[in-house]
Amino acid sequence: MKNYTEIIRDLREDNDKTQKEIAEYLGTTQQVYSRYEKGENEMPVRHIIALCKYYGVTADHILGLE
Repeated sequence: MKNYTEIIRDLREDNDKTQKEIAEYLGTTQQVYSRYEKGENEMPVRHIIALCKYYGVTADHILGLE
């Protein structure tokens, strides 16, 4: 089972987006977003919700609960 850090990276790569593009969408920096993907920082709920809307997936999907 994948954890959310792997899932958000896979979603980004599958959609041919850069970390910088996603960070800009979330209103943060590329460095902060990179830390989310590495698991160094916990992703805020507001960013999880925003990514759900952006990618058209459920929070369960991002959190690996399906």
